[in-house]
Amino acid sequence: MRKITRRTFLKLTALSLLFGKTSLFGGEMEHSGRRKNYWKRGYIRQQTLDASKIWEDKIKARIDGKWKWYTIRELPPEFMEWNTKSRLEDLENIKQRKPPSLHGPHSGMVATYGAGRLDSEFTLNNAVKGMGFLPRKDILPEKIKLLQDTMNSPFEEKIKILQDLYKNPDLLDKKRQTSLELYTTPEFETHTFLNLMENPVATVVFLDIPSYEIRTIAQLLDPNDPNLTEWERNAVEYVNLIHSYFHGEFPKKFITIIFHIIEVFDNSPGRKDAMGRRMVP
Repeated sequence: MRKITRRTFLKLTALSLLFGKTSLFGGEMEHSGRRKNYWKRGYIRQQTLDASKIWEDKIKARIDGKWKWYTIRELPPEFMEWNTKSRLEDLENIKQRKPPSLHGPHSGMVATYGAGRLDSEFTLNNAVKGMGFLPRKDILPEKIKLLQDTMNSPFEEKIKILQDLYKNPDLLDKKRQTSLELYTTPEFETHTFLNLMENPVATVVFLDIPSYEIRTIAQLLDPNDPNLTEWERNAVEYVNLIHSYFHGEFPKKFITIIFHIIEVFDNSPGRKDAMGRRMVP
């Protein structure tokens, strides 16, 4: 039987856990870029979102052509307990060279709509994306340095660093989830990207019991954008670093998605107090 090295195992884990079945190739028929060009001077910036007041828990978005202010809310304790417990269980499995589960908080089903592609009559899209947390704003630079300093540390040490983070949920930003837009380039734009540029709204469902749904305003941050704020630059740096921490370094930084929490629902089946109950007032 062929022996699987740690590097091979982690690459397989990355493919199965983060991305599921993902097409790496596309053609002109998959673009709406011929209709609308979102790229200026080699980078993108959403013109449908105003994040200038997120530290006042306010964010403004243009959805279906109408601007509106939304209130950013904190993920409830039940969500945090389920999320961090599941992540710790997956880290323990990885530590023991066992494959992590495909369900749970890491794999979010992201639904978006708004921008037509040339190969479809529909704008609605759903994609499974690897989801994660940011550390709190005040400790984000410290955690970035920790990841940078330990990028080449032994496997077990890196596992422990992540375990320590999830064992202390108060270190996490409870008002946001994050992901990466791995495949979008000026030559190829995913449907999720196109939709979020047009309508920066997304709902994310996690396949698990309990089952949670978060409804969000989604902010796209391009690492090549010279106008990013200090926190935005740090967010892009951290999300790209945590992605590379086990999956190996990549030749570039990817566009980062910040899902600002607006509403949270408990969609768990079989519980009378759940079944689509809104958890956050």
